[in-house]
Amino acid sequence: MSKLKFGAFLAPIHEPGQNPTLLLRRDLELVEYLDQLGYDEAWFGEHHSAGAEIYASPEIMIAAAGERTSRIKLGTGVTSISYHNPLWAAERMVMLDHLTRGRALFGLGPGSLPTDAAMLGLSQIDTRELLAENTDIIMRLLRGETVSAKTKTHELFDAKIQMAPYSDPLFDVVAAAVASPSGARLAGKHGIGLLSIAATLTEDGFSALQHHWGILEDFAKQSGRLDEVDRSTWRLVGPFHIAETKEQAYADVQHGIEYWFNYLQHVAAFPQLDVRGENKDEMIDFINTSGIGVIGTAEEARAQVQRLIDQSGGFGTLLIQAHDWANPQATRRSYELFAQDVMPYFQGQSQPMLDAAARAEAVREGQAEAHNAALEHFTKKYNAELGR
Repeated sequence: MSKLKFGAFLAPIHEPGQNPTLLLRRDLELVEYLDQLGYDEAWFGEHHSAGAEIYASPEIMIAAAGERTSRIKLGTGVTSISYHNPLWAAERMVMLDHLTRGRALFGLGPGSLPTDAAMLGLSQIDTRELLAENTDIIMRLLRGETVSAKTKTHELFDAKIQMAPYSDPLFDVVAAAVASPSGARLAGKHGIGLLSIAATLTEDGFSALQHHWGILEDFAKQSGRLDEVDRSTWRLVGPFHIAETKEQAYADVQHGIEYWFNYLQHVAAFPQLDVRGENKDEMIDFINTSGIGVIGTAEEARAQVQRLIDQSGGFGTLLIQAHDWANPQATRRSYELFAQDVMPYFQGQSQPMLDAAARAEAVREGQAEAHNAALEHFTKKYNAELGR
């Protein structure tokens, strides 16, 4: 497998009551910074209620971020395709593929907030049934087919996308997964990638990682698409906040970790993301002791990444779950330290430099003696020439 890639997954979760204009601009500026730091991807969520996850359209965020960046890839994390006409969802992504010159990524999911679906009169059963139906329609459209189909919410008549994708043959498409095998089955059936949003946020999600990839391969084989799936298209999401010292990291997250826990515990209705803690100290301890993520140092972050590699059997991209645990300055510093001291260990960049330093140290004494001998030799030679 090629070197591990890294990115950020921005749901986002911002405490309500703040200036939304400022928050949106701050998030776009963060993605600009990630582009400068060398991160590979940034993903934007879609939500419409609960006041914290404020992107109504990941596609608009991609368009805005695409004009501010040059190399980072930008994904819908995810488009809640149960809420959309599948033809327009596919068309928008093809357009973004052109606008970003091949940097757009398409994540598919049912929609995570039940309060979103309720405003459309859809149950949680409806959204998951629509996910399967709409994914089938979207993939047929993206592969150039003409589609006539009827779902609970839309009907298509000889529908066909009017532009070919910019990417050859197609941009990455991924299906979201939490703990159940449904996402892996969907990805395998259509020969697309997998986005494990709760890879560490639930014990079941972590334990099922290797199992999920086996399910994906089984369904890909049944669909005749086994040669289309690859672990390099598998993304895992998990939270991190690192600083120069563990004590500094703990102090940093005192800023906002409490709201993040409150949102998952009491506001957002997806109980499978079970986080525990009644005060800030308990919350910080829970992140580190449960294996959900890391609040600490780069060394601890490296250990967590390796743990995910070992558990999954290998994947393509680690996405840091964006959060407001720390203030904006400390958050940016965490991403910088991650790029500086974590990413190189999984991208083949750190070991050659470490090896070179070790080789130089091993021969230093002898080389220093030779250096001094050379200086002495040429000093004597110079003095001799002066004497003549």
